[in-house]
Amino acid sequence: MATAESKSDTSGRDRQETQETQETQDARDARDARDARDARDARDTQDQDRPKRLAAPAAMRLAVEQLAEMLRCEPGSVSALKATEDGWTADVEVVEVERVPDTSSVMASYRVHLDGQGQLMGYERTRRYARGQIDRR
Repeated sequence: MATAESKSDTSGRDRQETQETQETQDARDARDARDARDARDARDTQDQDRPKRLAAPAAMRLAVEQLAEMLRCEPGSVSALKATEDGWTADVEVVEVERVPDTSSVMASYRVHLDGQGQLMGYERTRRYARGQIDRR
């Protein structure tokens, strides 16, 4: 009889240890799930706080509008647009001196620097040329 009781005690302890092990594993799983959810929520909050980059068509329009305001003349076209680490760079063509015939008008290329939201950070004239001039590169 002593043998049957000791087997039953051992079996009871094994069940209790198994149950405790399962409860410990469940607690670890719950903690891991909570940590993963907290990390995801933190990333989502950071993404919401970070301003979104302006789309390319809007960056082109803003480059032209703000350069026109600074120079007090109407830009002709955007010849280049490039996303940069902190915003956009656009090359804008402008008629600086209107002449007749128009092929003798003086044109200029301006490089315009915008931040990620499209605010003008700076501009510079990179070249001047006659309207009828063709680049030889």
